[in-house]
This record gives sequence, structure tokens and C-alpha cells, in this order.
Amino acid sequence: MSKRLRKLSNHHTKVMRTDVSLATSDPTVSPYFTNSNDADGDESSCSTTGEGRDQSTADSACNLDPDETTSKNNQPSLQQSQVAASSILPRRRLTYSFYNQECVTLAKALLGQVMVRMVNGVRVSGVIVETESYLGGEDVASHSYNNKRTPRNEPMYMKPGTSYVYPIYGMYFCFNVSSQGDGSCVLVRALEPIEGMAIMAVGRNQRRKNTTPLKTHQLCNGPSKLCQALDMTKDSCNKLDLSTSNVLWLEAGTSIPESQVVNRKRIGIESAGEEWANKPLRFYVADNKFVSVFEKKKANLSTAS
Repeated sequence: MSKRLRKLSNHHTKVMRTDVSLATSDPTVSPYFTNSNDADGDESSCSTTGEGRDQSTADSACNLDPDETTSKNNQPSLQQSQVAASSILPRRRLTYSFYNQECVTLAKALLGQVMVRMVNGVRVSGVIVETESYLGGEDVASHSYNNKRTPRNEPMYMKPGTSYVYPIYGMYFCFNVSSQGDGSCVLVRALEPIEGMAIMAVGRNQRRKNTTPLKTHQLCNGPSKLCQALDMTKDSCNKLDLSTSNVLWLEAGTSIPESQVVNRKRIGIESAGEEWANKPLRFYVADNKFVSVFEKKKANLSTAS
């Protein structure tokens, strides 16, 4: 962990501040497809709550947008989505029985659940608002296409609820959760932050050349962005049992009604061919500004089973 991240984490713990906010969006390609051209975007953001002097210190360290800091009443200046607001209450950890579902079913069930990462002893978390399904041996866009099995994609063949974190371009990472079905898993594409935004911003800023202050909705709006924000790498987070891990796990959040789940084709897998490139295997929470790619036109609601 960098000295800058460790310093901020210690400060964050000292003031015992709880961060409440939002996040989302990545490029136009899927890092999941073996031959993808995904490159993690620059933009991201965060907001924190706390006493005035501490708040400004954290904002300066994280390069936060001052317009997105909190009010004197410790309320976020940005309106929180109902999904995030309902996920702040005490939550229970999700167990194996939750993950033990068919891939598409799990991808939709993950929406609204809370992803928790411990960074230097501090909770950093966000609500999952966007996912993609990869269906194993039959799926041309999957790392396990034609039942390919290598040391790299081994987590895809492990029990449901196993983390699969892999690198792209030698510097970015993507996070997946294994499901039922050999070689099947769900890519988590975007989070809406609820805790630890200051730490998220530090992680996102480490590779940013753009010094423009970050917007909250830019913190975790893409698969590689959320891994940067939550300090997730292959070394630290791959092959973990999410039911028992003490560094990365999921907690019960909000169940998203089927009527509020948007169903679209996956991002950036055109090289997989027309049939698989157009399959509606991407899911996100309707009208949530933290997803990686949001269609301005009226999106189709979920119809996949």
C-alpha cells in the first residue's frame, strides 16, 4: 500500500468518519473478453462526511470536487439513490446459499447487494449497481470458452462465491464472482459508494494524469475503476471465499425488483461475434447514475431468465 493511502487511511480511522455517497462508469469495452481493448478511464469521485476542518483536509488529499462535500448536518450534498440509502442499515454477510445460483440469476441478484473491502483496517464499501454474466464453455466472450481451464481462470471453476480477480494491460484489475456452472461467473462493473470515499479517491488518483477534482459518480463507474478504488489486485483478492473472507465480502443490501433491472448487451465484446456480442447479458439498476455506461434513450428492462 502506498504511503499516501496509508496516511489517509490512518486519518480516516482517527476521525471515525462514515462516508455516504455514490459511484459508477467505465469505458466502452469489456475487460472480460480475452482480446478486449478496455482501458480504465480517468474520471472518478467521492464525498465524505465529517467535521469541517477534517473534511477539507481529506478533500484536499483526495482531490475531491468541493461541490460534492457534505453539509453541516452531515448529509450528502448529492442526492443519494434509494438503493444506497436503504443499504446503510446494519447488514448481514451473504453466504454460500446466495452465490449458489445460475449465472444470469446471480448477476441480477447481485444488484443492490453491498460489496465490502477492508483497506488497512478501514471498511470501504459500495452497492453493486451493474453486472455482466459470462456463461462458461459455450460463451465465446468468456475466459472459459470451449471449457478452457488454466491457472489464470481457475476461480471460474471453483465453488460459487469465489472471487476471480485478473489483470488487464499489466496495470488494471477486474473483479468477478463465480456462480453455478463450470467456468461461469459474474463481472461486477460498477458500485455506488457508501463508505470510505476518501480512500476510494486516493486509489483512483494514483494513476490519473488529470488533476481535475473527482465527481462522486466517477469513483467506481467501471470494473477497473472499482478495483482501483477498493485497492483490489490479483495478489490481494483472487480466489477468496466471499462467504468467509475477512478482507473482501458481500453483505445483504436491497433486492432490486425485476421491473427496475435494465437488460442490455455486454460492453466491448464485439470480437466475440455478432451472436454473443448481442446477447442481453448485462444488467444494471434503472436510472442509477453510477453505472459505467448509461443509455440516454429508454433502455429495455430485464427479460432474460
